[in-house]
Amino acid sequence: MKNKSRKKIKVAIVHYWFITRRGGEKVVESMLKLYPEADVYTLFYDKKMFGKYLLNHKVYTSSFNNFLFRKYYQKMFPFYPQAIKSLKLQDDYDLIISSESGPAKGIKINNKAKHICYIHSPMRYCWGFTQDYITTVTPLLRPVAKFFFKRLKSWDRTTIDNVDLYIANSKNVQKRVEEFYSKTAKVIYPPIASSLFESNLLVSKKKLYFLSFGAITPYKKIDLLIDCFNKNKENLIIIGTGSEKKTLMAKANSNIEFKGFLEDDNLKEYIQNSRVLLFPGEEDFGMIPLEVMSYGIPVIAFRKGGALETVVENLNDFSFSSGIFFSEQKTESLQEAINLFKSKEMEFDPKWIRAQAKNFEESKFLCSFSREVNNILE
Repeated sequence: MKNKSRKKIKVAIVHYWFITRRGGEKVVESMLKLYPEADVYTLFYDKKMFGKYLLNHKVYTSSFNNFLFRKYYQKMFPFYPQAIKSLKLQDDYDLIISSESGPAKGIKINNKAKHICYIHSPMRYCWGFTQDYITTVTPLLRPVAKFFFKRLKSWDRTTIDNVDLYIANSKNVQKRVEEFYSKTAKVIYPPIASSLFESNLLVSKKKLYFLSFGAITPYKKIDLLIDCFNKNKENLIIIGTGSEKKTLMAKANSNIEFKGFLEDDNLKEYIQNSRVLLFPGEEDFGMIPLEVMSYGIPVIAFRKGGALETVVENLNDFSFSSGIFFSEQKTESLQEAINLFKSKEMEFDPKWIRAQAKNFEESKFLCSFSREVNNILE
């Protein structure tokens, strides 16, 4: 889909970092379909990992884009304000689009360009989830981490009014923008790739394991899965990388396998052969449940956050349900949901699950986002 603005506009897209290809990066890829000549700005850029997704675009990086900072980018939070300050816009753009859950919206705009912030979340370090990060720090260094989180939060406040329009990726984030920023945000759900719905739905008969897929970081609560499956002895496959991977691998029993990063073809096979996706964290939105649901696979999710807007639980008729919720991030609560799933597993309808995921496909995102851009430019 092409943007239907009357005149050709100069667009810059600012994304916090291109280190791994997760939900935020996929959203930027969709935006670039609307603005194929847009320039891209980012704090940290792993060209080896991400270069093929940004072909034909000028990519500008901060002065902090070096090997050491890229390797420890999530621990570099005290330097985010300085890094975004060093990221200078190279043209007189008509439109700035920031993709925000890091410090992207804080970029300095020198002209009268309109600034739309597509916000995945107010920075979790600062707003609502600070303690989750504090607990991962060595106790001796926690006071230092608290100091820098507080300072980063103060800086983030100074960037709130740098935006003309906030667009939240969910009603959940819309509420957080209102609570923390005192700003009204519109809601446009992130894009689920249309290619996931183009092939026929294949239902595998090799349903041998439970599946976890995504970043292995503290707030994702993969540790909860390890504790639960160490006890129940069921087969669990964990796909993804992240700061907690080594620690959790050492803790896991032999029924739990870590597969690391997988290319799309290999990933597809693991999803198709899984019984259910486990989604134990509180996500701002969460694209992974929808991507897995596009294969007709149901989801067991924590009853909070973005999953409430994507996963449908119908306890009266599981053929009109795409998953099951558990209410507490405790092994007992998760195990109850697993037991319920196992008793109802054959009642889920893969075609209905896929149809639910299709409500979020990319074409709807492109239409809605293009419309908001045209409105603000007019």
